[in-house]
Parts: sequence; C-alpha cells; structure tokens
Amino acid sequence: METLTSASLFGAAKRVVIKIGSSLLVDSATGLLRRDWLAGLASDVAMLKADGKEVLIVSSGSIALGRRVLGFPVGTLSLERAQAAAAVGQIRLAQAYQEVLQPHSIEAAQVLLTLEDTENRRRYLNSRATIGTLLELGTVPIVNENDTVATDEIRYGDNDRLAAQVASMVGADVLVLLSDVEGLYTADPRNDRDAKFLAHVDAITPEIEAMAGEAGTEGASGGMKTKVMAAKVAMHAGCAMAITKGEVLRPVEALLDGATVTWFAAAASPGVARKRWISGMKTKGRIILDAGAVTALGRGKSLLPAGVKGVEGEFDRGEAIEIIGPNGISIAKALAGYDATEARLIMGCQSNEIEARLGHTGRAAMVHRDDMAM
Repeated sequence: METLTSASLFGAAKRVVIKIGSSLLVDSATGLLRRDWLAGLASDVAMLKADGKEVLIVSSGSIALGRRVLGFPVGTLSLERAQAAAAVGQIRLAQAYQEVLQPHSIEAAQVLLTLEDTENRRRYLNSRATIGTLLELGTVPIVNENDTVATDEIRYGDNDRLAAQVASMVGADVLVLLSDVEGLYTADPRNDRDAKFLAHVDAITPEIEAMAGEAGTEGASGGMKTKVMAAKVAMHAGCAMAITKGEVLRPVEALLDGATVTWFAAAASPGVARKRWISGMKTKGRIILDAGAVTALGRGKSLLPAGVKGVEGEFDRGEAIEIIGPNGISIAKALAGYDATEARLIMGCQSNEIEARLGHTGRAAMVHRDDMAM
C-alpha cells in the first residue's frame, strides 16, 4: 500500500476543499468570531492559490454567530430560531471572509446550498456550473448550508457531509476537515487508553464505521460518524480526505509541515471516478453526430450543436444519453447539457444562433467534455 503524505497529496492536487467547524470559527465562551484564526486560514488559502490551486471553503458558523447577536441562550434552538440566527449570522460570516481574504487580493463568493440542490439533477448541474465559473474567475467560494430556508426534510444537518458532496460535485482532489480532533482512532481515546490512531484508511469497512463516535464539542453538529460518512462519499468520488486538528493559526501549513492527520485514500482520480459513474448510467436518449464532431470529441473538445445531426428519445438536462457517430456506432455516454426539446431546436446551429432559436441565452456546449465518458 502506498503511503499517503500531506505533502504529496497537496502537491498533486489542483482543487482543494476545506471544511471548517463552528467550534474552530466561533469562541464558545463569548460567541465571537475567532478573527486571528480566520486570518491565519486566509493566509493558508493564499498560499495554496499561489501554488496554482483552486480553493473552496465549506464553513459552519452562521447560527453560532447569529444566536449571540439575537441573545439566544445556550442550548438547542427551535427550527424557526435557528433559521433566524442563520439569517443574521450569515451576513457577518460572509463579511468576515471577505475582510480576511482582501489583503491577499482574493475575492470571496458566497454560495448557499441545501440537500435538494445536490440531489435534484437540474439544481446539481446549476450549482456545479456556478461554482466552476467562480473558481475559473479566481474567487474562493464560501459554501454553507442554506439554514435560513432549509427545513429538516431538505437539510444535511452537518457540514461534513455537505463538504463531501461539494468536493464530489466540483471534482476536488483533496478535502480537508478541520476539526477539534486530530484524526480517527480505533476507539474514543478519551475513554479507552488502548485506542490506536489510524494515519491511513484505504477503505471504509464495517469495522471502520464501528469506530466512529458522536459529536463531542458544544456548538458542533458533526461527530466522527459524520466524518466517516463524508469520507465514504469523497473516496468514491476520487477525492482524498483528511481529518486533522484545526485549532492552530495556520492549520493547512501545519498539515503540510507534518501535523497529525488521518488520510482516507481516493478510489481513483476525480476525473476517472466521474467517467466511471457516467459510464454506468442508464441512458434516456441518443444524439447523432457528423464526422467532424466525432473528430473534435477525439481531441478532447466539448460537443457543440453544429455537429449534431439528430436527437432521439426524451430526456431532461443532466440525464444520461448515448452519443452516436455517423456510422451508427456508440462512441460515448454523457450527461445532456440540454433537454431533448431544446436539443432538437438547436441541433446543427452555430453557437451565436442558440439564443435566437431558444428565446433565451443558452450554453455553448450541447455536452461539456467533463460530462462525457468516451
């Protein structure tokens, strides 16, 4: 088994997701933001971006910040009060990130998601496209669960699993869960002196799942159980995941310098994992291409409407389709960038003609190259 090291994993990574828990961001005694810590994290983000990496942050803290402003006592809040606290705290949280990133000439972008946004195909694709564009523009998206509007039925309930879904959605190479614990033990080290630390996990087995405990820090909704669940999602998506203690002022720098960590190995690269997922999907329709389009796809290009000669079946945007060459042979499976009705309207046209045919601004690609398994 190849030994995983923080330096090698970060060195190869192009896209990094960092998840921050409430207990790190907000002082439990005062309810105030730990601004010095956040400034240190901003320096870590600047360091990663200077090394050519794209960075996303999944941040807790809005409810913890808002409840102090509204004078809510310590303890569990009703849904309505939690949503009110989130509404107040989210403004302060977003402003804080903006303020600590600006000295590094980095723009922050706020992205609020619910469970529905990653389970509904159209919302998933829209969220993925928006975050991808923000990263291309050089910003750092600050992602949080949309606690202000989410009810229990559409909530993640913890940002560990949200972070894993975001990492999967954007094809991240590394996910770091900054926590109040240094990693995974065979048992709770607070109660078991014989508990052994696991520096590397190659697969989530029933034994690994049995080692996970519950939340142990006031103000935090996630425990080791949610972190192991997050690891399962990340690993399957081709993303290596770390659990490490985040209390130091430069937690990512500390990780690169050899801080204690549990690394969960990725099953494959994000790109390979995504292609495998697409390849295994049941198709709902077919798109027939001309020879020129087939040649372009072979060079790694996206599929443009101009090269499409026919559309068969009924499918929605984001559903799996088969791509067929002019000789009738299947050359790829893909996720449709348009539904079948719109695909028929724009097939054969140039990109600058799409708006006139649809009546609204559309995407240039019928199928994006990242959503295609040749």
